[in-house]
Parts: sequence; C-alpha cells; structure tokens
Amino acid sequence: MSEVVQQALAFFYNLTSAAGVANYGLAIIIMTIVVKIILWPLTQKQIQSMKDMMKIQPMMDEIRTKYKDDKERMNYELANLYKKMHINPLSGCLPLLIQFPIMIGIFYGIRDFQYVGPANFLWMETISNPDPWYVLPVLSALTTFITSKQSMPSPGAGKSPLNTKMMTYFMPLFIGYISISFPAGLVLYWVVMNLMQIAQQTLMEK
Repeated sequence: MSEVVQQALAFFYNLTSAAGVANYGLAIIIMTIVVKIILWPLTQKQIQSMKDMMKIQPMMDEIRTKYKDDKERMNYELANLYKKMHINPLSGCLPLLIQFPIMIGIFYGIRDFQYVGPANFLWMETISNPDPWYVLPVLSALTTFITSKQSMPSPGAGKSPLNTKMMTYFMPLFIGYISISFPAGLVLYWVVMNLMQIAQQTLMEK
C-alpha cells in the first residue's frame, strides 16, 4: 500500500510540475484532498453512526445503571433499544476497518518517500525533515483537538466518560509532540486530513 501511495504522490507532483508550480508540498495537499473525497462516504457513515450512538447514550446509561446487577437483562434491554431506535452499534466499525489500512499505507508511504529534486515548501527548505519552526506540529495538535471535540457528545446528549475527556486533551498533545520529529511532509498530510475532517463534520451538523 505504501508503494501505491508513493506512486500517487509522484503522480500528483508531476501534475504540479505540468502546471508550472512543481512542489511536493502542494502535491501532498492535492493527494490528501483526493483521498479524503474518495473516503468521504465511509467517513460520513462512521460519523453518522457515532452521532446516533451519542443520541441514545443517556438511555444506554439508564439501562446500564438499572440492570447493573443483571448482565443478561441489561444486554437484552440494550438490544431492544438498538432495535427500537433502528441503530446498529457496529455500523460505524466497518467504515473504520476499511479506512485503517489505507491510512497506515499513507503514513508509511509519505514518511519513507524519497524526494527527487527540491522539496521546499513555504518556510521549509525541505519537507523531508521536521518543521524547523514547529508550525505544523502546533497545527497538528490544534486540528486533532478540534476533531476530538467535534466527536464528543453535545451538552444535551449526556456526559462523556472520563477516559474520553482525557483522550480529547491528551491525544492532541501526543500528536503534536511526535510531529516534532516526523518529516514535515507527513505532518502536512495529517493537518490537511484533519481540516477536511473538520469541514465534513461541520457540514453534516448543519
């Protein structure tokens, strides 16, 4: 998969070259947008499934509390709730499983890409090295935080578990930290992918 990604990146770089603006950073942005558009239906199904589960979270919590000493009855009532609300709790898993190997392939493909010729982009002399000004790592943390906040339940949808709240704040910091040592091209991909994700979820909410 990573080889396919590298071939795709070379293809989009050639496109930018044919347009007279040969640039690997621009090629990564275009490739990321194309990938996100292709995966748009899968991501939309995943987001919708997540939103449906959030809507019934208070009812699920009530059932779990009421039948906490009777696991069999609790599972029965939860199954009835899913059936009544026409929700499949596993419907969001398949899109994620399909996207996961693609995302892994893109990660390794860009990380190990061998740039031919100049690989400068904006303030960076080469995106094969980490961002010297730490702009992209900061953006990676910020956009990850926004996507995490978007996935949290709305105020009227019940309280978020403590571990979910912790991950909402810890994961962006972790992503930003490891991005400091990653090639700037890879972090650029992550930032653009997050921005597309934010845009898609915002459109769905409207």
